[in-house]
Amino acid sequence: MSMCYILSIETSTTNCSVSLSKNGETLVLHEDNNVNYSHAESLHVFIDQVLQEAQLKSSDLNAIAVSKGPGSYTGLRIGVSAAKGLSYALNIPLISVSTLEALAHQVTCDTGVIVPMLDARRLEVYSAIFDSNYAMLRAIEAQILDAQSFASYLEEGKVYFIGNGVEKTKTLIQHPHAIFVEGKLPSANDMSALAFQKYEISDTEDVAYFEPFYLKDFIALKPKS
Repeated sequence: MSMCYILSIETSTTNCSVSLSKNGETLVLHEDNNVNYSHAESLHVFIDQVLQEAQLKSSDLNAIAVSKGPGSYTGLRIGVSAAKGLSYALNIPLISVSTLEALAHQVTCDTGVIVPMLDARRLEVYSAIFDSNYAMLRAIEAQILDAQSFASYLEEGKVYFIGNGVEKTKTLIQHPHAIFVEGKLPSANDMSALAFQKYEISDTEDVAYFEPFYLKDFIALKPKS
């Protein structure tokens, strides 16, 4: 079996995270959750460090994976710029991984649903819904939270909420089936397996045209008068 080394970059939140994986298994992970968004300084240092620790050169890499959002506009721009630069310079494929899908993989459960959620503004979160096998049940959307959010899922069984949108969700949703997985952020560690799956089927991006998934058009919508 040939070796496939993928460098994964995750910068969609305050967590600046880089992993190096072999055939979908994380070998080395460097990350730092700094509230001051240290991505511009830390990212390239982390990239050098994971390569060094894995005793690999950038020329050994088979692909670059990047977390495509949604998330912080600035964070995503930094991560995507770095990933595109590496992919272009090394002439290897660029793979994008859904930030919320990777985040969902931090929850392991037999039944119920997983709701990865990233903080947007005020009472808004970017969320998606996955089943316990990580199949998507509802696409990513920006939603305004209220006490009735996810009510139909909560009636049916356990709902695991994860991500930095959990804090405000916890204050609004009171339900015995709601499980709040706190203190978790997207990590490049969870991108390893997903990126490798995409690599195996050549599901790659066009380096010249790839843009992160900002969901920012939602913010520009004005209510109809």
